[in-house]
Amino acid sequence: MSANYPFQTIDWTAIEKTVHPGETGTAWWQTLQLPGLRLRIVEYSPGYLADHWCRKGHVVHCLQGAFVSELQNGDRFELSEGMTYVVADEMSSHRSISDAGVKLLIIDGDFLKP
Repeated sequence: MSANYPFQTIDWTAIEKTVHPGETGTAWWQTLQLPGLRLRIVEYSPGYLADHWCRKGHVVHCLQGAFVSELQNGDRFELSEGMTYVVADEMSSHRSISDAGVKLLIIDGDFLKP
């Protein structure tokens, strides 16, 4: 399956933030949903811990701050500004943790399905 996206710009300041409470702390999402593709700017408050283990695939790029991506098997990966991780759907159970807060660009969609 392929999608054709015409050239477009995204003014993130015009996209409303939605609130998503974590187990601790808060996440704010700005989301642009296209057919088969979701782009988000996500900010985690200081002390954020995700309220679930995620099995969805993502490309996650750290724009500001730092966070830990914890895998359900106990592995932990620290990412700071300028770092990226990528994982396909159903390849791991992971969750995010941020002690001091972080701002991320997260891209996911059909291209990450096995």
